[in-house]
Order: sequence, then structure tokens, then C-alpha cells
Amino acid sequence: MRHFRFITAAFTAAALTLPLVATSASADPSRGHQSSPHAHARYDRLRQAAPDGFVVGTAVAGGGHHLEQDYPDPFTSDKEYRKVLGQQFSSVSPENQMKWEYIHPEQNRYNFAMADDIVDFAERHHQVVRGHTLLWHSQNPTWLEEGDFSDTELRTILRKHIKTVVGRYAGRIQQWDVANEIFDEAGNLRTEENIWIRELGPGIIADAFRWAHEADPKAKLFFNDYGVEDVNAKTDAYYELIKGLRKQRVPVHGFSSQAHLSTRYGFPGGLEDSLRRFDELGLETAITELDVRMDLPESGEPTGAQLRQQADYYQQALSACLAVDGCDSFTIWGFTDKYSWVPVFFEGEGSATVMTGEFVRKPAFFALRSALQEARKH
Repeated sequence: MRHFRFITAAFTAAALTLPLVATSASADPSRGHQSSPHAHARYDRLRQAAPDGFVVGTAVAGGGHHLEQDYPDPFTSDKEYRKVLGQQFSSVSPENQMKWEYIHPEQNRYNFAMADDIVDFAERHHQVVRGHTLLWHSQNPTWLEEGDFSDTELRTILRKHIKTVVGRYAGRIQQWDVANEIFDEAGNLRTEENIWIRELGPGIIADAFRWAHEADPKAKLFFNDYGVEDVNAKTDAYYELIKGLRKQRVPVHGFSSQAHLSTRYGFPGGLEDSLRRFDELGLETAITELDVRMDLPESGEPTGAQLRQQADYYQQALSACLAVDGCDSFTIWGFTDKYSWVPVFFEGEGSATVMTGEFVRKPAFFALRSALQEARKH
């Protein structure tokens, strides 16, 4: 049993005294100038600081979202990126490389090259992998969205895709986001946006989980969404759907909150309660896509106060997960601003990750590491 709620207040306060940005090795509080130089050395990295059985992950940048940004694929071209990726994290999630438009660009052709590289990298670095995603309304290829398929053909396409992709990585991927963002903010199924639900009906959701389970019986299968950081209409809809599916013995194993946050709004104080609600339903839970964007000044550089607020949000999200027994997977959506998706989709907002574009650690990084270190003691 893990109960870490007592650390929340302590580390919310601690975040306010963290260094604004570690600009050099000597400015990193894990190095050199500590009164006990070995106190933090062992747990300097996030993956080392985490309690046993608790994985700390990141999205692996690359693929579809970043076609608007002019840089080479970081996973293959940026040595520093790969170094930090391997050192700091015990779990990786393909940001785009397993989404339909990238992994299945033509009806009769799959592109597994980037996904294979990520899974191979993870195994070399003793990391687990979260697969993302199998049934979604967005980032589908044109051939699928604009094709003239009968219901039978469309059902066959989805079944074959899931069996092919999940089957290829059977035994190598720990968790799959099987169904992604299937409800809107009012708790209604996306019956117009989601091609699968629109054309085949809500029953296709259960089939997707069954097919994924058949392809890899060991993988944990999740629902994943944004805006579920509280008890609200959307989480109510998921709760009722999952309760019904489990009564039908559909292999649903987990529910996860993406947690794309912004300092424009207060921290979602119901996050822990929402996670615990699904935990009590018998599910595993996870934070899967955490970032904390902010409105940047004209300089483009966040202020000290903004960095401290961001660190507080990161820490609170981690503490909410740590406080729930079944929440053992915590993933941030990228770790460096150099490759963040935020500036592309949120004009005027940015600096959403735990490191600058030069891989300098922000207060958010230290807040996460300190909270993990404290949790590890207990």
C-alpha cells in the first residue's frame, strides 16, 4: 500500500525555494556543493529516484505533430536528446510514431521503422513502453477518413490494424492506449468525429479491447483522455462505460489522465480523487501526457514566479498519482522545450516541459525528483 498524500504540502512549499534554472553543473543542487555530496548522487536521475515499481516516463518526440516545426527528427539526429532520454526515464511513449497516419500511411502498407527504433531503444535502456494509440478520432490517414468502405470492410480494417500493430510488439509493450479521447467535454461519445464510433457504433470500443488482448494477452489496456483531471461529466461517462464493459468481461485494465495543464487555470484539485475513483473500480491508473504550459512574456522567457508555479503543478500531479495505490505509471509529454508540441498548438504559450531547449533543468525537474526521492523513503 502506498500513501504519499502527506508529502504534498511539504513539496509544494519546497518548490517555491528551488533554483530557478540550473545553468551549469555547479548550479544543479544534485552536484558538488551539497553538504553531503553523495546524498543525491545515487538518485540524481528521475528513474533512479522513483520508488520500486513506479515508472517515470516521457513521450519520444517525432512524427506527425511536428511537421510544422523545422527540425530533423530528434530521436535519430540529436545525441544529447537520446542521452537524456535513456538516462532519466524508465518508460517511453511514442508521441506520434504509433498513431495511424504515421504507422499505417497507406491501406496496404505499414511504416514500423520509427516505432521499431523506439522499442529497441527502450529494451537497450531497460525501459518499458506505452503504446499510443489504436482507436482515435484524430491523426488518421486520408485513405481511411475519405475512403468508401462498407461497415464490414471498416471493421476488418480496424481489427487487422490492431492485431498487426499490437501483435508485432507482443511482450514488448507494457501498456496500450486502446481507446483515446472517445468522449467530449459534456460526456457524450464522439459519434460524429470518431470514424469508428460513427460508422460502427459504440460496440466497436469493446471489440477493440478484445482484439488488442487477443494480440497480446500480457499488455495492460487503457482508456486515455484529457480533461479528466477531476470528477466531472467526462469522467462520469468513462466510469459508467468501463463499469459496464467489465461486467461483460471486456479486458479493460486501466484508465489514464493525460494532464495537459496550463498556468492560466488553477491546478485541478480533484485529480487524486478522480484517479482513486477508477482505482476503486479495480483499474490501474496513470498520468500519461503531463505538461504545464504558460503565457510567455515578450522576451519569450518565463519569469521566476512562472517557473515556480509550473514546478508546483508538476509536483502536485505527481503527488496525486503517488497517493493512489494503483497509479504506478507517470509520464511527462516530452522533457525539453526544444521539441515541445505546445508552441505549435497554443499561440503565445510555451516553456511547458521540465528542461529548456538547451536541456537545462528547470525547477519542475527538481520538484519531481525531490518528490520521488521522498516517496522512495516511504
